[in-house]
Amino acid sequence: MSRSAPPPRTPAVARVLTQLGGMPVREFLARYWQRRPLVIRRALPGFDSPFTAEMLFELSMRDEVESRLIDRARGRWRLRHGPLRRAAIPSRKRPGWTLLVQGVDLHLQQGADLLARFRFLPDARLDDLMVSYASDGGGVGPHVDSYDVLLLQAYGRRRWRIQRRPDPSCVPGLPIRQLARFSSQREWVLEPGDLLYLPPGVAHDGVALGESITCSIGFRTPSWADLAAACNELQQEEDGGDSNDSRLALRDAGIAPSSHPARLPLRMVEQAVRALQRRRPTRVQIEQAMLRQASEPNPRVVFEPPARAMALARFAEALRLRGASSDRRTRMLYSDRTLAINGELVPLLGAEQRRVLKSLADRRQVPAPELQQKLPVTALSLLHKWYSAGWIHLQ
Repeated sequence: MSRSAPPPRTPAVARVLTQLGGMPVREFLARYWQRRPLVIRRALPGFDSPFTAEMLFELSMRDEVESRLIDRARGRWRLRHGPLRRAAIPSRKRPGWTLLVQGVDLHLQQGADLLARFRFLPDARLDDLMVSYASDGGGVGPHVDSYDVLLLQAYGRRRWRIQRRPDPSCVPGLPIRQLARFSSQREWVLEPGDLLYLPPGVAHDGVALGESITCSIGFRTPSWADLAAACNELQQEEDGGDSNDSRLALRDAGIAPSSHPARLPLRMVEQAVRALQRRRPTRVQIEQAMLRQASEPNPRVVFEPPARAMALARFAEALRLRGASSDRRTRMLYSDRTLAINGELVPLLGAEQRRVLKSLADRRQVPAPELQQKLPVTALSLLHKWYSAGWIHLQ
């Protein structure tokens, strides 16, 4: 007799770190965060890599996964973007190559669990988990990142060298950005469980000593250009989308014939200045734009709706009995008045709706006992919509 497959296990919510090695997280943030580099030995004592080389190879062959293969052969650097064929991945015995797999937290629950341990920093700053495999001598060369990064050694050993104030000039003609004049000031060899923190702008070069797997916890930095565009988009939505107000209404009645038609009219500039000053975004619009921007999922993310549609009434009963958890690919953030989920803005109306939705965002789950009180129809409809889209799941 055939046996049906067991239901998928709802993963336990990862415990957020309160210490890195023997250092309280509070001390790390106060003394080192965005100030100076730091190596923490045994930051995660007893850490055993949840990733293997074969797991990373398999991910790099998938269309929806962002990956890069960087190879240095005969003194020349080569870069290939995934998806990769298995035959394109060099032998692990061959030295000098690296495979980088981006967004591992989106594709493996082990990755989501590891990234969640670093939620002592706000979700609006956490970006993703990149995991790299390197054969002996593998690396990407000296380079600079414009964001904070935590480099956690997961398997094997890697030598890191850093320079605090590097010359930003890069080697011309390479497929990857490498500093032309890198001068090491400090270096360390990291072993499993060790962690290197680097603030933005610190040059670094990591080279594998034997086979190595390194986890890179990256952080978001706001793009002011994107934020300005998001504010403008919100203003247009409030103005009615393609309304006349979203286009500059020029008034030049009584204009005289132009003897210099290529010259920008002064009256046109003055009207534009006045119009833009009036359209200056409000604090609420800026807040909502930041929520929308920071909650946008990775463009490669595809959510999987449930196999069987469930009517609202049946969903409400299942929710009360089982509780709900967010999909590992879902991004949720909130302010006092607004919640954002995967780039959509939702007003927080009513105490009970605020409680449930904020709990789901903070803890990534709402246990069944917390749902015994009757939910407002608006909150229930939202949860049902998100469930149907694959953004949340019943536990």
